Amino acid sequence: MKVFKGRPVIPGETKAEALVTHKGFNTLASFQKSLMFGDKNATCSDQNNLELLGKPLCGKALCMPQTIGSTTGGMVLYCAATMERQPACLLFAKPIDSLAAAGVILADVWTNNSMPTVDNLGDEFLNYVKTGMHITVEKDGTVTVEE
Repeated sequence: MKVFKGRPVIPGETKAEALVTHKGFNTLASFQKSLMFGDKNATCSDQNNLELLGKPLCGKALCMPQTIGSTTGGMVLYCAATMERQPACLLFAKPIDSLAAAGVILADVWTNNSMPTVDNLGDEFLNYVKTGMHITVEKDGTVTVEE
């Protein structure tokens, strides 16, 4: 077990299974099929991210360095939350970008499906966490990672 402390962007508490990528997370490419074709598991459709391709995003603790890609990224996160296909939480090793921040803030304000979001967890966090590990997020930005 290891504990990390980051900055709570959207404070909240949750427990979920980790889904990890060491590449930037392309929000549009990852959620495109889910939002267009009704995949309720939000199976990742980003062909350029082999760590996530074909894996369900819905209900997972999505661990990443940062988001990349289209300027629609924030709206994609908001739409995923509106359709109840959002990750359980978003955990960033680096500072959150403005587009992802906008998406999680909109989801928090305009839906009942907010995504606790913590950034600045550091490279050590991303080097330690592995897909399938158990994640606990606290309101103060404390993230506990267990086997």
